[in-house]
Amino acid sequence: MKILTISDRVDELLYSSAIRQALGDVDLVLSCGDLPQYYLEYIVSMLGGPLFYVIGNHPYEIRGVFENPDKWEYPKGGENLDGRAVCYRGLLIAGLQGSMCYNDNPYFQYTDREMALKVWQLAPWLVLNKLRYGRYLDILIAHAPPYGIHDKPDPCHQGFRAFLTLMRYFQPRYLIHGHVHVYNPYEIRESICRRTLVINTYGYRTMNVEEGTGRLCTT
Repeated sequence: MKILTISDRVDELLYSSAIRQALGDVDLVLSCGDLPQYYLEYIVSMLGGPLFYVIGNHPYEIRGVFENPDKWEYPKGGENLDGRAVCYRGLLIAGLQGSMCYNDNPYFQYTDREMALKVWQLAPWLVLNKLRYGRYLDILIAHAPPYGIHDKPDPCHQGFRAFLTLMRYFQPRYLIHGHVHVYNPYEIRESICRRTLVINTYGYRTMNVEEGTGRLCTT
């Protein structure tokens, strides 16, 4: 299964008709946040989906957040995975939105304690996965990184300690995040934490995994 992962930056290749020639064999799109709604809808319309996503700390994915918070419009053709898990073609995927709290915006920002609560609210889904499929989780998509892995010292870009706990107990094969922009080609974008490969997907990346196991074939 070929997976396209995206976050934070609109890429000229993906937002053009060339996407079909370059990435027409993609089976699944995963978005880790801070991308415009029109961009997500364009990609899913050109590649045919499915699209699973989480919202970033800048809610570009939704309309109406500033005009009327009770009437948000989410991207068409996609499925928001925040706080829940799905099984797609044998691949177990879950999501957690938002970033570390850094200002008084009440949306999509969390303290580490609040994110820990979201992790434990997700836990029943993962336990059910373990009972059904013999493993908790293959891929966690998140906007922010784990604490101490690919993150930055400033409050906005600091990672969540709660993600370290999640990796310790539920052992996803991959934790794919965005939020931390990459401008240096030598900057580390992949790290191993326990049994999890942590990937910063700023811009876009592709990966191939085995259906039903989540094992990595190539990147």
